Amino acid sequence: MDKEKNKSVSIKKINYMKNMHRWQLVLPAVLCVIGIMLNLGGKMTATYMGLPFYLESAGTILASALGGYIPGILAALITNQIIILTNPDYIYFAPISVIIAIITALAYSKGYLSKYRHLVLYTLLIATVSLGIGATTEWVMNGAAADVRRAGFIEFFNARGMDEFFSWFTAEVLAEFADKIISVCFVRLILFLIPKKLWSKFEMTLWMQDPEAVKKEDSGEQTGGTRHGLSLKVKLVTCLILISVTIATCGISICLMLFRDYSVQQHTYLAEGVAALAASVVDGDRVDDYLNNGEDTEGYKETEKLLEDIQKNTADVEYVYVYKIKTDGCHVVFDTDPNYATRGKVGTVIPFDESFMTVVPDLLSGKRIEPRISNDTYGWLLSAYEPIYDSSGECVCYAAADITMKGLLGYEKDFLHKQICLFTGFFALIVAVTLWIAQYFLLLPLNTMARVASGFGYDDEYARRENIQKITQLDIGTGDEVENLYRALIKTTEESTRFFEENKQNNEKISALQSGLVLVLADMVENRDGSTGDHVRKTAAYVGVTARKMKELGYYKDQLSEQFIDDIVRSAPLHDIGKIAIPDAVLNKPGKLTDEEFEIMKTHAAKGRLVIEQVIASMPDADYLEEAKNVAGYHHEKWNGKGYPEGLAGEDIPLAARIMAVADVFDALVSKRCYKDAFAYDTALDILKKDAGSHFDPLVVDAFIKSKEEVLAIAEMFKENDGKAV
Repeated sequence: MDKEKNKSVSIKKINYMKNMHRWQLVLPAVLCVIGIMLNLGGKMTATYMGLPFYLESAGTILASALGGYIPGILAALITNQIIILTNPDYIYFAPISVIIAIITALAYSKGYLSKYRHLVLYTLLIATVSLGIGATTEWVMNGAAADVRRAGFIEFFNARGMDEFFSWFTAEVLAEFADKIISVCFVRLILFLIPKKLWSKFEMTLWMQDPEAVKKEDSGEQTGGTRHGLSLKVKLVTCLILISVTIATCGISICLMLFRDYSVQQHTYLAEGVAALAASVVDGDRVDDYLNNGEDTEGYKETEKLLEDIQKNTADVEYVYVYKIKTDGCHVVFDTDPNYATRGKVGTVIPFDESFMTVVPDLLSGKRIEPRISNDTYGWLLSAYEPIYDSSGECVCYAAADITMKGLLGYEKDFLHKQICLFTGFFALIVAVTLWIAQYFLLLPLNTMARVASGFGYDDEYARRENIQKITQLDIGTGDEVENLYRALIKTTEESTRFFEENKQNNEKISALQSGLVLVLADMVENRDGSTGDHVRKTAAYVGVTARKMKELGYYKDQLSEQFIDDIVRSAPLHDIGKIAIPDAVLNKPGKLTDEEFEIMKTHAAKGRLVIEQVIASMPDADYLEEAKNVAGYHHEKWNGKGYPEGLAGEDIPLAARIMAVADVFDALVSKRCYKDAFAYDTALDILKKDAGSHFDPLVVDAFIKSKEEVLAIAEMFKENDGKAV
């Protein structure tokens, strides 16, 4: 019946986990789509209404708050990529959206979005981040005339005496803060409309174990041990960052080199085309007339105007000119330098730049030369030369087009900026996804197993059975090496529990055997001195009652542990083990001992301690024998220091021996011996009271007296077996 019930519960649990896995990803995906739609809808609304802000953050904030890092970052990046289709410059703002998603997810996980004071600080934070990155990017890209929708703001502040920069900056601040305030308020309204109990349903999770078991064990990451190094999460993030940055650096560097080569190639084609076009408008047969007669030559002005138009209407072309190459330098035929002050006059001779000296012979002979990059008198330029021929086919001069390399460098910087912005957004997504997968497939299972294992108890059978229940209910199912480790841990726990049970049973058998041997040995000693009573058993019982009462009263609480009490009860029967070395004539003498005989009898304490020390040497794991040594060696010491064998006083006497002394004397008083009758119980107790502080530890006597009912019950139980004792 129980097996069928457990099987039914397992099937229900499996079905529950399957359904949970299904919805763990569906609802966050829906949330991500909703976030993208809100972002795009907000931006289109702001654009349609001509508002001075964008309103494209509300969906990112909502997706991050409910779904976590990944839905928020996805909503931000996909929105950014869609807007790039119509506005390529929007790629620069990808890092802003991603950072807002990260901040939002973190703030929500800490519970900050539910408190208005924290909500205000959060709004100020994301507005500041957006302003800091966005405004800087806008200024670098476009200067103060960044956004026509904010031109009204800028003009308003300009009219009130602010300079261009501060007018622009003030407009940016107001627009950004207004944008984020509206977005945050809109998200708060949506959250208000959604029942709070449904919020957690949108969180992007992927439980590889029973989440309820994790909650029972506390979902923190503390494992209960002391960690001396970096956590696994920190190591993963560090490795991921290093790998990603290294790959990105290599990738961006390669892309930048390819872009540079492509850009130079395309601008080389442009320069060659412009040079060829310039050559086509110059009449080669009239070049010498232009040089000899200057600008007044017929057709010169018209040709110069055509060359100027070519230069003005061709993007990136810095100069267009026509030179006749002679041995003394370059003779200017046409120069379209936009700066008339530096424009070369017709006939002016310009010396050869150092970088062109290698191609001067080819230029003098009228050969075609390849485009060249130089950094000389006129700057860092890409130059293309096209020969101009007269009607006889002879090269009379060259048309040239220069493109400044600084312009190409600007394209490279813009390309690099876009690459970094794109990398930043997708890098955040990669890190978030990797950590998310690691969290559910690695970190949570490992931390939960470690936390549960560190809390295992082995004190009793219930605790050991509970260990198995705790580890089994985690139900980790990652389907990889972590699950293998989990299954191995379950097996190890079960085997450890089984081993503990078997070991406990064996220990109990050994302990019982040891206790039996101790009692047999004690009985042999007692019987040797003619005793037929149960002195060793009664004194052991008295010791146990007294020690437990002392613990109850709070006496010597640092020493009176359960283990200590158990040790002294087991040790008590050995208190007179030293009598085995006393001669029979002294031990069994029926009358009073002489002083010399009494001195011999007194040696039984020291000899008893020596015997037990020898036993300890051969049985080092029998911890209770340490107390047996104290009991045997010092139970005849007195509180005032007048006892034997060493004359110890007060708390210098081991506590076990002080307890044994009271039990031993009481039993001797109330037991009948061949040389005396038994004392009444009250008389014996009065003697103990009288000797408290001189013979006995006052606290031990107090506990013994307060245990009177139990003490007398023990005495009565053994009364019929009463015998002799010294």
